[in-house]
Amino acid sequence: GSLVRTFTPFYFLVEPVDVLSARGASVVMNCSAYCETPPKIEWKKDGTFLNLVSDDRRQLLPDGSLLINSVVHSKHNKPDEGYYQCVATVDSLGTIVSRTAKLTVAGK
Repeated sequence: GSLVRTFTPFYFLVEPVDVLSARGASVVMNCSAYCETPPKIEWKKDGTFLNLVSDDRRQLLPDGSLLINSVVHSKHNKPDEGYYQCVATVDSLGTIVSRTAKLTVAGK
């Protein structure tokens, strides 16, 4: 009655890359993870999970990528610039975290 655990493949197909954006542009941070059980994808910005439920500018796309509509960037308000990570979780397996991608917003 020994339980044999088989290896379940769970990995990133696509990880985010550094992006240079203009203010007001739309940005997609790409992310896609593979597993037999579809993983739950979340995003972290500067180490903190983004709450995308009530966010009207940022949304999770079906493939797991993050869409940021009209990047906000002013002298005192830079909510979009920073370091992003894609976090994929499968309950029975665990969590994998992508590489860190930097979003830089270009000046005028």
